[in-house]
Amino acid sequence: MARPVTLFTGQWADVPFEDLCRLASEWGYDGLELACWGDHFEVDKALADDAYVERRREILDKHRLGCWTISNHLVGQAVCDFPIDERHRAILPSRIWGDGDAEGVRRRAAEEMKDTARAAAKFGVDTVVGFTGSSIWYTLAMFPPTPDAMIDRGYRDFADRWNPILDVYDEAGVRFAHEVHPTEIAYDYWTTVRTLDAIGHRPAFGLNFDPSHMWWQQLDLVSFLWDFKDRIYHVDCKETRTSFNGRNGRLGSHLPWGDPRRGWDFVSTGHGDVPWEDVFRTLNAIGYDGPISVEWEDAGMDRTVGCPEALEFVRRLNFPPSTASFDAAFGSGD
Repeated sequence: MARPVTLFTGQWADVPFEDLCRLASEWGYDGLELACWGDHFEVDKALADDAYVERRREILDKHRLGCWTISNHLVGQAVCDFPIDERHRAILPSRIWGDGDAEGVRRRAAEEMKDTARAAAKFGVDTVVGFTGSSIWYTLAMFPPTPDAMIDRGYRDFADRWNPILDVYDEAGVRFAHEVHPTEIAYDYWTTVRTLDAIGHRPAFGLNFDPSHMWWQQLDLVSFLWDFKDRIYHVDCKETRTSFNGRNGRLGSHLPWGDPRRGWDFVSTGHGDVPWEDVFRTLNAIGYDGPISVEWEDAGMDRTVGCPEALEFVRRLNFPPSTASFDAAFGSGD
């Protein structure tokens, strides 16, 4: 089977689950990457009620959609983050936020990420995509001067908090695919290396490849895929366009999405600068056969335009590798 093309539902959390299934099916998607917010996939309900899981599958089947991945970015963010503040309160379920005590939030978030593995297994899904948060992201500018010991503590904090979570993933037979992303413990090439080192390269922890966050950092996407080929557990198609013109900076200047003064911005897949054909050819070369998930984020394009158009774009590039060497026929004669 060709790699299925799915739609990530995170930016559609305001649309009821069945309505979104109908839309995705009409557009021609093979399935959904279900976000654990809105009413798309609720971890607590999945564990408490067998009928909830069965009903979710029935709705997917009704619309001829599969599901290979669930995503719990928002809760995962709170596991390691520092500080915990009103930004987290805005994105977390009230049962995770509780009284807002920072360490309590982190511990409840960690338990929810364990439950996400259990719920995924119950749903018949073997991959959870998400964030980890980071206790040291705020030190990125390295001023005031940041001692090495402080960074070391940050990676130990990540390992201490996530190893018990990953133990549950191992027990459930589920993998966690961390999205390499600013504000996370792994946000570029070298922090990904150090993150994997911190947890001993255990197989339960891999990567969600999303080039949009790497492109504006000027990372080599092909090298990243090749070097971490055994850790690419999921792929998101999200797009970035850059505009570094001497005024627009790489850090975004605290400007909102869609503001033309930004040095980079998210655009619908196919409308930016990511070298997608290079990406897809490399996915073929490393043998990635999992879902290709379209993640729509574009402040300048309606999502009902961007999502079906992105599907057509991805379908054209999602070609299988050749089954024979093109020069094999040269030596086939007598």
